Amino acid sequence: MAALVRKSCSALHSSISRHARFAMVCRSMASKTPVGFIGLGNMGNPMAKNLLKHGYPVVAYDVFPEACKDFQDSGAQIMDSPADVAEKADRIITMLPSSANAVEAYSGSNGILKKVKKGSLLIDSSTIDPAVSKDLAKAVEKMGAVFMDAPVSGGVGAARSGNLTFMVGGVEQEFDAAKELLSCMGANVIYCGAVGTGQAAKICNNMLLAISMIGTSETMNLGIRLGLDPKLLAKILNMSSGRCWSSDTYNPVPGVLEGVPSANNYQGGFGTTLMAKDLGLAQDSATDTKSPTPLGSLAHQIYRVMCAKGYAQKDFSSVFQFLREDEN
Repeated sequence: MAALVRKSCSALHSSISRHARFAMVCRSMASKTPVGFIGLGNMGNPMAKNLLKHGYPVVAYDVFPEACKDFQDSGAQIMDSPADVAEKADRIITMLPSSANAVEAYSGSNGILKKVKKGSLLIDSSTIDPAVSKDLAKAVEKMGAVFMDAPVSGGVGAARSGNLTFMVGGVEQEFDAAKELLSCMGANVIYCGAVGTGQAAKICNNMLLAISMIGTSETMNLGIRLGLDPKLLAKILNMSSGRCWSSDTYNPVPGVLEGVPSANNYQGGFGTTLMAKDLGLAQDSATDTKSPTPLGSLAHQIYRVMCAKGYAQKDFSSVFQFLREDEN
């Protein structure tokens, strides 16, 4: 066995210390050791619960104590800070709202890096600026640990059912170790390349999602004003060339689908504020790369206006309601 471990270690990334390399091998062999989870919001809550369902002991933290009560009842260990989570677990997943929140969780006065163990695997599933992911990776590497960005797609429903898609960027030799955990929460775990490429894939996806949701909302509104029943129109769209995720899985019109935010006064789901934030990241990247994104830019402006007009906390599919009220 010792010879096998030495052989495995020698094949890993050469820039990682001998101690860190050994810890990485041990991590894959001890699959049910505690997993840290930081950020128990709309997405993080069901994600962490799926880890519990798969038998992983979870050591959790959230800045809002009330978000942790669920996990205490489920047997998870609740800590007082991200640093305390890092002291208890050498595999940690973070799921946070913004770049600033991620930086604070990792590099703040009580951040992960204050007590991170050498060889730890840190996976950030937040949607943040790719440049911030790269900066965090450098800071983590200085501590002898490994950072991977792994933002998600699929929404709260997919988080609950364990059907998320993870877009992963980082050291390729660590992908299998990351996939072991991420597969407990997602149906698709895709390696994208170096650190930051997972974030790049996510912000491109969300720009398209925002555009398609606005298009679906405009189309449904027009059809309704032309006298079409919304359920019939959705059925026709979903068997025709206009079909998309926004029309067949997450329809923005109340009464067309059950179990989606539009059926619950646009509560839950993916907030308009978060969509505006992601579209801002896409626009920053478009500027940096000199990429023309006229529809992405317009979508960003629409969601920013929605935030200013009382839709900030509603699901992003409330753009249908916004368009209807704007008409009136």
